[in-house]
Amino acid sequence: MNPLAEALNETLKGSVAGDLLSDMGKRLYFPNGIISQGGEAAKDATLANGTIGMAVSGGKPIELDSYKKNMPNFTSGETVAYAKTAGIPDFRKLWKEKIIEKNPLLKGKSFSLPVLVPGLTAALSYVADLFIDAEKPLLAPDPCWDNYELIAAARRGAEFHQFKCFENGDFNLAGLEKAMKDDAKKYGSVRVILNFPQNPSGYSPTKDVAKRIVEIVKEIAESGKKVLVLSDDAYFGLNYENDIEPQSLFAYMADLHENVLAIKADGPTKEDFAWGFRTGFITFASKNLTEEQYTALTTKIMSAIRSSVSCASTPSQTLVMKALNDPAHNAQKKELRDMLKRRYDAVRKFVNSHKSSVLTPLPFNSGYFMSFNVKTSNAEDIRKKLLKEEGIGIIQIDKNTLRVAFSSIDEDKIETVYSRIYNVAEAM
Repeated sequence: MNPLAEALNETLKGSVAGDLLSDMGKRLYFPNGIISQGGEAAKDATLANGTIGMAVSGGKPIELDSYKKNMPNFTSGETVAYAKTAGIPDFRKLWKEKIIEKNPLLKGKSFSLPVLVPGLTAALSYVADLFIDAEKPLLAPDPCWDNYELIAAARRGAEFHQFKCFENGDFNLAGLEKAMKDDAKKYGSVRVILNFPQNPSGYSPTKDVAKRIVEIVKEIAESGKKVLVLSDDAYFGLNYENDIEPQSLFAYMADLHENVLAIKADGPTKEDFAWGFRTGFITFASKNLTEEQYTALTTKIMSAIRSSVSCASTPSQTLVMKALNDPAHNAQKKELRDMLKRRYDAVRKFVNSHKSSVLTPLPFNSGYFMSFNVKTSNAEDIRKKLLKEEGIGIIQIDKNTLRVAFSSIDEDKIETVYSRIYNVAEAM
């Protein structure tokens, strides 16, 4: 094993993060190569800096006019220059401030400076690199986003475990507890991903349900088992009912117990309506982790970035950072969230007033989606007929689950679209 990896592992030794590392996580290190030497030169090379593979003139990256004319207010350093491996430092600091602003429970708590990655999928993938392998399975709800299994099983060769997400019209707390305790007993640790608002169901926990989830995690940690809780907060803040827990589970897990490693994956993709920018963040927290250990975890994530995509897009980071600092940003964002709330209300009104012998809405109260349980187990047949005969596109998650993204359906079409969904399902 590389001595730099060994040094990082030694720093993490004895901590929950060190105990949870995967085989790859143990091997990862950040080389003392081009990037680190270039960082040194950026500080001390006063005459000339011949370290980074960019074309520079007068100390600034050169830029084609065909780029510049479309981004006239940006400097070349904000557009065509390489970004730091872990992201633009000021952007990382700003995002941490925003996390605290949106999660007041985190004020005064210790957690890492977020690491910027090229999208939330990359965030989940890099976390899997560090903590999931053939002997360390990932636990997720059923149904869930199909990329979870692809990342865990196909990329990392891990077992993919699931618990039934809903039971009797509510979140299945008993199922979550049993699945976590089963993994903890068999493997000595547990790694669970919780995504709220959830994809595909559009469900977020109420305050009482969130409280019980935290209690379950704490009980397992107190039994001596290591617990990794990965909060996939892609749709954070898009809540449409008053009883929803407004803060991320990460805020509660951050200092819950020394045996709990909390990880937050988030970014502007959904919550700031910047889907194609591909900017996401990874943030770590655990009770008693030191700044040196946070730095070691950050370095390992940087290693995963460096060995895959090198760094994320500079223009995307610049655009989001400037938007977050724009005084009009929050008001503009509220307008779009209000639009989504109206669409949600229209869907809610329809499903509350229409009954089907085939379709049962799964619990939903937030996010971009809602889903149906298909009692006849022919979700794909319904999807195909809707597409070919009605011109309506929806997603088949599995044979019993259909997902509808009301976020992408104009409000004046919702009544028509849902009527046809119900009619097609009943006719088959």
